[in-house]
Amino acid sequence: MGLFRWSQSRSLWMMHFCTGCGAVEMPPTMTSRYDMERFGIIPMATPRQADILLITGYLTVKTLKRVVRSYEQMADPKYVIGFGSCTINGGMYWDSYNTVKQLDLYIPVDLYIAGCMPRPDSIIDAFVKLREMIAKGEANGWKRYRENLEWYRTNQAKVFNVEKWSAIEP
Repeated sequence: MGLFRWSQSRSLWMMHFCTGCGAVEMPPTMTSRYDMERFGIIPMATPRQADILLITGYLTVKTLKRVVRSYEQMADPKYVIGFGSCTINGGMYWDSYNTVKQLDLYIPVDLYIAGCMPRPDSIIDAFVKLREMIAKGEANGWKRYRENLEWYRTNQAKVFNVEKWSAIEP
């Protein structure tokens, strides 16, 4: 493990993209009982400052556009954590026409936290696991996105019902 990867894994800035009830479990994770900042996880307000995009709750097609746009504004290396059942399989909204069922078809997800809603200790465990993955060089979703950009763009265009999609253009 190189010094760069070690130091990078110890100072991760997170942008919380709340799209549903998942936000309820984040404040306890930040309080003194769990204190995610002791692990070097600091909340950020903008994607340009963040290393981690934490997506909580279910995603609609309209919200997915903003998630993709936020993801593409982040600097490399960047990591995505899918939080709760909704990001994995649509959760309790799985049969809705407007719910995104699998987040990893549209952006690469490095780690999922299962549950509806995951407890704060599970969230801390996921951050620790992500730190280990970064230190070992195993969290490479951002590289997969760059290498398979056409595949991701095709999936994004299908769900957005357009011929060609670019998150950079409004």
